[in-house]
Amino acid sequence: MIRLGVVGYGYWGPNIVRNFMGIDDVEVHSISDKNPRALSRARNACPGVELTSDCNAIISSPQIDAVAIVTPVSTHFELAKTALENGKHVFVEKPFTETSAQAEELIALAEKHKLKIMVDHTFIFTGVVKKIKELIDSGAIGDIYYFDSMRINLGLFQHDVNVVWDLAPHDLAIMDYIIPEKPIAVSATGAAHLNHGLENVAYITVYFPNNIIAHINVNWLSPVKVRTTLVGGQKKMLVWNDLEPADKIKIYDKGVEIANAEGVYNLLISYRSGDMWAPKIDQTEALKLEAKHFIDCIYSSNGHLNDGHAGLSVVKMLEAANKSLKSRGKVVEL
Repeated sequence: MIRLGVVGYGYWGPNIVRNFMGIDDVEVHSISDKNPRALSRARNACPGVELTSDCNAIISSPQIDAVAIVTPVSTHFELAKTALENGKHVFVEKPFTETSAQAEELIALAEKHKLKIMVDHTFIFTGVVKKIKELIDSGAIGDIYYFDSMRINLGLFQHDVNVVWDLAPHDLAIMDYIIPEKPIAVSATGAAHLNHGLENVAYITVYFPNNIIAHINVNWLSPVKVRTTLVGGQKKMLVWNDLEPADKIKIYDKGVEIANAEGVYNLLISYRSGDMWAPKIDQTEALKLEAKHFIDCIYSSNGHLNDGHAGLSVVKMLEAANKSLKSRGKVVEL
Protein backbone atom coordinates (compact mmCIF):
# COMPACT_ATOMS: atom_id res chain seq x y z
CA MET A 1 0.00 0.00 0.00
CA ILE A 2 1.40 3.37 -1.07
CA ARG A 3 0.45 6.16 1.35
CA LEU A 4 0.12 9.43 -0.52
CA GLY A 5 0.15 12.99 0.74
CA VAL A 6 -1.25 15.77 -1.44
CA VAL A 7 0.08 19.32 -1.19
CA GLY A 8 -2.43 21.77 -2.68
CA TYR A 9 -6.21 21.39 -2.95
CA GLY A 10 -7.09 24.30 -5.24
CA TYR A 11 -8.29 23.98 -8.85
CA TRP A 12 -6.52 20.75 -9.86
CA GLY A 13 -5.94 19.16 -6.45
CA PRO A 14 -9.43 17.62 -6.11
CA ASN A 15 -8.95 15.79 -9.43
CA ILE A 16 -5.59 14.45 -8.29
CA VAL A 17 -7.07 13.24 -4.98
CA ARG A 18 -10.11 11.63 -6.63
CA ASN A 19 -8.04 9.62 -9.08
CA PHE A 20 -5.47 8.41 -6.56
CA MET A 21 -8.28 7.41 -4.19
CA GLY A 22 -9.62 5.19 -6.96
CA ILE A 23 -6.45 3.05 -7.04
CA ASP A 24 -6.53 -0.11 -4.91
CA ASP A 25 -2.86 0.08 -3.93
CA VAL A 26 -3.05 3.68 -2.70
CA GLU A 27 -4.22 5.32 0.51
CA VAL A 28 -4.59 9.11 0.29
CA HIS A 29 -3.30 9.68 3.81
CA SER A 30 -3.31 13.47 4.11
CA ILE A 31 -3.98 16.75 2.28
CA SER A 32 -2.50 20.15 2.97
CA ASP A 33 -3.51 23.62 1.81
CA LYS A 34 -2.98 27.09 3.28
CA ASN A 35 -6.49 28.14 2.32
CA PRO A 36 -9.12 27.26 4.98
CA ARG A 37 -11.83 27.12 2.29
CA ALA A 38 -9.85 24.54 0.37
CA LEU A 39 -9.45 22.42 3.50
CA SER A 40 -13.18 22.73 4.15
CA ARG A 41 -13.90 21.38 0.67
CA ALA A 42 -11.41 18.56 1.26
CA ARG A 43 -13.08 17.73 4.58
CA ASN A 44 -16.45 17.33 2.86
CA ALA A 45 -15.10 15.37 -0.11
CA CYS A 46 -12.58 13.16 1.70
CA PRO A 47 -13.85 12.06 5.13
CA GLY A 48 -11.19 10.24 7.10
CA VAL A 49 -8.25 11.90 5.33
CA GLU A 50 -5.94 13.91 7.60
CA LEU A 51 -5.97 17.65 6.82
CA THR A 52 -3.36 20.27 7.64
CA SER A 53 -2.35 23.78 6.65
CA ASP A 54 1.33 22.84 7.07
CA CYS A 55 2.74 21.13 3.99
CA ASN A 56 5.92 20.21 5.88
CA ALA A 57 3.85 17.96 8.13
CA ILE A 58 3.16 15.84 5.04
CA ILE A 59 6.56 16.08 3.37
CA SER A 60 8.49 15.10 6.50
CA SER A 61 6.04 12.48 7.78
CA PRO A 62 7.48 8.95 8.04
CA GLN A 63 3.97 7.65 7.33
CA ILE A 64 4.00 9.07 3.79
CA ASP A 65 5.58 7.20 0.86
CA ALA A 66 4.82 9.60 -1.99
CA VAL A 67 3.82 13.25 -2.36
CA ALA A 68 1.69 14.89 -5.06
CA ILE A 69 2.57 18.58 -5.43
CA VAL A 70 -0.33 20.56 -6.88
CA THR A 71 0.77 24.12 -6.21
CA PRO A 72 2.02 27.16 -8.22
CA VAL A 73 5.20 26.53 -10.21
CA SER A 74 7.19 28.95 -8.04
CA THR A 75 6.87 26.47 -5.15
CA HIS A 76 7.61 23.25 -7.06
CA PHE A 77 11.36 23.13 -6.67
CA GLU A 78 11.60 23.62 -2.91
CA LEU A 79 8.67 21.31 -2.17
CA ALA A 80 9.90 18.55 -4.49
CA LYS A 81 13.49 18.87 -3.26
CA THR A 82 12.41 18.60 0.38
CA ALA A 83 10.17 15.64 -0.42
CA LEU A 84 12.99 13.78 -2.19
CA GLU A 85 15.40 14.52 0.66
CA ASN A 86 12.81 12.99 3.00
CA GLY A 87 12.65 9.82 0.91
CA LYS A 88 9.34 10.47 -0.88
CA HIS A 89 8.46 9.66 -4.47
CA VAL A 90 7.17 12.83 -6.15
CA PHE A 91 4.31 13.58 -8.54
CA VAL A 92 4.41 17.26 -9.53
CA GLU A 93 1.99 19.41 -11.49
CA LYS A 94 3.10 20.94 -14.80
CA PRO A 95 5.25 22.81 -15.53
CA PHE A 96 7.95 20.87 -13.68
CA THR A 97 10.01 23.80 -12.38
CA GLU A 98 10.72 27.49 -13.03
CA THR A 99 14.16 26.79 -14.54
CA SER A 100 15.96 23.95 -16.27
CA ALA A 101 18.71 24.11 -13.61
CA GLN A 102 16.09 23.34 -10.94
CA ALA A 103 14.72 20.46 -13.02
CA GLU A 104 18.19 18.98 -13.49
CA GLU A 105 18.87 19.18 -9.75
CA LEU A 106 15.63 17.35 -8.92
CA ILE A 107 16.35 14.63 -11.50
CA ALA A 108 19.82 14.08 -10.02
CA LEU A 109 18.41 14.04 -6.49
CA ALA A 110 15.75 11.47 -7.39
CA GLU A 111 18.36 9.25 -9.04
CA LYS A 112 20.69 9.59 -6.06
CA HIS A 113 17.97 8.44 -3.64
CA LYS A 114 16.52 5.88 -6.10
CA LEU A 115 13.13 7.60 -6.04
CA LYS A 116 10.59 8.22 -8.77
CA ILE A 117 9.71 11.73 -9.94
CA MET A 118 6.88 12.26 -12.40
CA VAL A 119 5.53 15.41 -14.06
CA ASP A 120 1.78 15.78 -14.61
CA HIS A 121 1.64 15.80 -18.42
CA THR A 122 -1.91 14.44 -18.39
CA PHE A 123 -2.61 14.74 -22.11
CA ILE A 124 -0.09 12.08 -23.12
CA PHE A 125 -2.33 9.55 -21.34
CA THR A 126 -5.44 10.47 -23.34
CA GLY A 127 -6.75 8.00 -25.86
CA VAL A 128 -6.39 10.69 -28.54
CA VAL A 129 -2.67 11.33 -28.01
CA LYS A 130 -1.93 7.62 -27.68
CA LYS A 131 -3.71 7.03 -31.00
CA ILE A 132 -1.77 9.85 -32.69
CA LYS A 133 1.53 8.42 -31.44
CA GLU A 134 0.49 4.96 -32.63
CA LEU A 135 -0.25 6.33 -36.11
CA ILE A 136 3.08 8.16 -36.27
CA ASP A 137 5.15 5.26 -34.91
CA SER A 138 3.52 2.79 -37.30
CA GLY A 139 4.39 4.97 -40.30
CA ALA A 140 0.73 5.53 -41.23
CA ILE A 141 1.22 9.31 -41.27
CA GLY A 142 4.56 9.13 -43.05
CA ASP A 143 7.37 11.58 -42.44
CA ILE A 144 6.15 14.41 -40.21
CA TYR A 145 6.03 17.85 -41.84
CA TYR A 146 4.41 19.98 -39.15
CA PHE A 147 2.58 20.16 -35.82
CA ASP A 148 0.15 23.09 -35.50
CA SER A 149 -1.82 23.69 -32.30
CA MET A 150 -4.25 26.34 -31.06
CA ARG A 151 -5.20 26.55 -27.35
CA ILE A 152 -7.19 29.75 -26.81
CA ASN A 153 -10.01 30.94 -24.55
CA LEU A 154 -11.16 33.91 -22.47
CA GLY A 155 -9.06 33.66 -19.28
CA LEU A 156 -8.15 32.38 -16.86
CA PHE A 157 -5.58 35.13 -16.29
CA GLN A 158 -2.78 34.04 -13.96
CA HIS A 159 -0.93 36.36 -11.60
CA ASP A 160 2.40 34.56 -11.44
CA VAL A 161 3.07 33.29 -14.97
CA ASN A 162 2.33 34.37 -18.53
CA VAL A 163 0.13 32.52 -21.02
CA VAL A 164 3.13 30.56 -22.37
CA TRP A 165 3.90 28.99 -19.00
CA ASP A 166 0.21 28.45 -18.25
CA LEU A 167 -1.14 26.88 -21.45
CA ALA A 168 1.79 25.89 -23.69
CA PRO A 169 3.14 23.09 -21.43
CA HIS A 170 0.20 20.94 -22.58
CA ASP A 171 1.04 21.27 -26.27
CA LEU A 172 4.81 21.17 -25.80
CA ALA A 173 4.50 17.93 -23.81
CA ILE A 174 2.23 16.38 -26.47
CA MET A 175 4.54 17.50 -29.27
CA ASP A 176 7.63 16.22 -27.44
CA TYR A 177 5.93 12.86 -26.89
CA ILE A 178 4.62 12.18 -30.39
CA ILE A 179 7.45 13.57 -32.56
CA PRO A 180 10.47 11.23 -32.53
CA GLU A 181 12.99 14.00 -33.29
CA LYS A 182 14.09 16.36 -30.53
CA PRO A 183 13.62 20.14 -30.88
CA ILE A 184 16.68 22.24 -31.69
CA ALA A 185 15.45 25.85 -31.48
CA VAL A 186 12.49 28.00 -30.40
CA SER A 187 11.18 31.44 -31.29
CA ALA A 188 8.19 33.25 -29.82
CA THR A 189 6.30 36.51 -30.14
CA GLY A 190 3.50 37.83 -27.97
CA ALA A 191 2.00 40.77 -26.14
CA ALA A 192 0.87 41.75 -22.65
CA HIS A 193 -2.25 43.90 -22.72
CA LEU A 194 -3.69 43.71 -19.23
CA ASN A 195 -1.67 41.74 -16.75
CA HIS A 196 1.35 43.66 -15.40
CA GLY A 197 3.75 42.68 -18.16
CA LEU A 198 2.70 39.03 -18.35
CA GLU A 199 1.94 38.08 -21.95
CA ASN A 200 -1.67 37.07 -22.52
CA VAL A 201 -1.26 36.07 -26.19
CA ALA A 202 1.72 34.28 -27.73
CA TYR A 203 2.83 32.47 -30.87
CA ILE A 204 5.57 29.86 -30.43
CA THR A 205 7.54 28.22 -33.22
CA VAL A 206 9.64 25.13 -32.50
CA TYR A 207 12.26 23.90 -34.99
CA PHE A 208 13.29 20.27 -35.41
CA PRO A 209 15.79 18.37 -37.55
CA ASN A 210 14.61 17.08 -40.94
CA ASN A 211 12.66 20.27 -41.68
CA ILE A 212 9.92 19.51 -39.14
CA ILE A 213 8.29 22.61 -37.70
CA ALA A 214 5.76 23.15 -34.90
CA HIS A 215 3.61 26.19 -34.20
CA ILE A 216 1.60 26.79 -31.03
CA ASN A 217 -0.86 29.64 -30.47
CA VAL A 218 -1.91 30.31 -26.84
CA ASN A 219 -4.26 33.09 -25.80
CA TRP A 220 -6.19 34.20 -22.69
CA LEU A 221 -8.01 36.93 -24.62
CA SER A 222 -10.05 35.01 -27.19
CA PRO A 223 -13.85 35.36 -27.44
CA VAL A 224 -14.13 31.64 -28.24
CA LYS A 225 -12.58 28.50 -26.83
CA VAL A 226 -10.54 26.50 -29.35
CA ARG A 227 -8.56 23.30 -28.75
CA THR A 228 -7.36 22.15 -32.16
CA THR A 229 -4.19 20.39 -33.31
CA LEU A 230 -3.15 19.53 -36.87
CA VAL A 231 -0.40 17.08 -37.75
CA GLY A 232 0.71 17.01 -41.36
CA GLY A 233 2.63 14.08 -42.77
CA GLN A 234 3.89 12.77 -46.06
CA LYS A 235 1.17 10.11 -46.31
CA LYS A 236 -1.72 11.35 -44.16
CA MET A 237 -2.87 14.40 -42.24
CA LEU A 238 -4.94 14.52 -39.07
CA VAL A 239 -7.05 17.05 -37.20
CA TRP A 240 -7.73 16.76 -33.47
CA ASN A 241 -10.55 18.89 -32.10
CA ASP A 242 -10.59 18.27 -28.37
CA LEU A 243 -13.94 20.04 -27.96
CA GLU A 244 -15.73 17.52 -30.18
CA PRO A 245 -17.85 15.17 -28.03
CA ALA A 246 -17.17 12.33 -30.49
CA ASP A 247 -14.78 11.73 -33.39
CA LYS A 248 -12.10 13.90 -31.81
CA ILE A 249 -9.53 12.75 -34.39
CA LYS A 250 -10.18 12.83 -38.12
CA ILE A 251 -7.55 11.38 -40.43
CA TYR A 252 -7.41 12.59 -44.00
CA ASP A 253 -5.87 10.74 -46.92
CA LYS A 254 -4.82 14.04 -48.42
CA GLY A 255 -1.47 15.34 -49.52
CA VAL A 256 0.79 16.63 -52.23
CA GLU A 257 3.12 14.63 -54.44
CA ILE A 258 5.87 15.89 -56.73
CA ALA A 259 6.06 13.87 -59.91
CA ASN A 260 9.11 15.53 -61.45
CA ALA A 261 11.78 17.31 -59.42
CA GLU A 262 14.10 18.20 -62.32
CA GLY A 263 14.14 21.98 -62.23
CA VAL A 264 11.75 24.33 -60.52
CA TYR A 265 9.83 25.10 -63.73
CA ASN A 266 9.28 21.45 -64.53
CA LEU A 267 7.70 20.44 -61.23
CA LEU A 268 4.55 18.41 -61.65
CA ILE A 269 2.62 18.71 -58.40
CA SER A 270 -0.34 16.42 -57.90
CA TYR A 271 -2.86 16.76 -55.09
CA ARG A 272 -4.17 13.62 -53.43
CA SER A 273 -7.65 13.73 -51.91
CA GLY A 274 -8.85 10.42 -50.53
CA ASP A 275 -11.05 9.25 -47.69
CA MET A 276 -11.47 10.64 -44.20
CA TRP A 277 -12.01 8.40 -41.21
CA ALA A 278 -12.28 8.75 -37.45
CA PRO A 279 -10.55 5.97 -35.46
CA LYS A 280 -11.97 4.51 -32.26
CA ILE A 281 -10.48 6.20 -29.20
CA ASP A 282 -10.03 4.85 -25.67
CA GLN A 283 -12.27 6.95 -23.41
CA THR A 284 -10.61 6.09 -20.06
CA GLU A 285 -9.92 9.23 -18.02
CA ALA A 286 -6.32 10.24 -18.67
CA LEU A 287 -5.58 11.32 -15.12
CA LYS A 288 -6.74 7.93 -13.83
CA LEU A 289 -4.27 6.20 -16.16
CA GLU A 290 -1.51 8.64 -15.23
CA ALA A 291 -2.02 8.14 -11.49
CA LYS A 292 -1.96 4.36 -11.94
CA HIS A 293 1.20 4.64 -14.07
CA PHE A 294 2.92 6.60 -11.29
CA ILE A 295 2.07 3.94 -8.71
CA ASP A 296 3.05 1.07 -11.04
CA CYS A 297 6.45 2.67 -11.64
CA ILE A 298 7.05 2.98 -7.89
CA TYR A 299 6.50 -0.76 -7.54
CA SER A 300 8.65 -1.63 -10.57
CA SER A 301 11.96 -0.51 -12.05
CA ASN A 302 10.24 0.84 -15.16
CA GLY A 303 10.73 4.47 -16.13
CA HIS A 304 7.87 6.94 -16.44
CA LEU A 305 6.59 8.14 -19.80
CA ASN A 306 6.56 11.59 -18.22
CA ASP A 307 9.56 11.43 -15.93
CA GLY A 308 11.79 14.29 -14.86
CA HIS A 309 13.60 14.28 -18.20
CA ALA A 310 10.30 14.80 -20.04
CA GLY A 311 9.52 17.65 -17.66
CA LEU A 312 12.99 19.12 -18.21
CA SER A 313 12.53 19.07 -21.99
CA VAL A 314 9.34 21.14 -21.68
CA VAL A 315 10.93 23.59 -19.23
CA LYS A 316 13.85 24.15 -21.62
CA MET A 317 11.41 25.06 -24.39
CA LEU A 318 9.46 27.36 -22.06
CA GLU A 319 12.67 29.12 -21.02
CA ALA A 320 13.67 29.54 -24.66
CA ALA A 321 10.21 30.88 -25.55
CA ASN A 322 10.39 33.43 -22.72
CA LYS A 323 13.85 34.54 -23.82
CA SER A 324 12.65 34.89 -27.41
CA LEU A 325 9.57 36.86 -26.32
CA LYS A 326 11.80 39.45 -24.67
CA SER A 327 13.76 39.90 -27.92
CA ARG A 328 10.70 40.03 -30.22
CA GLY A 329 11.02 36.61 -31.74
CA LYS A 330 14.76 36.01 -31.92
CA VAL A 331 15.49 32.34 -32.46
CA VAL A 332 16.91 30.68 -29.34
CA GLU A 333 18.93 27.48 -29.76
CA LEU A 334 18.24 24.63 -27.35
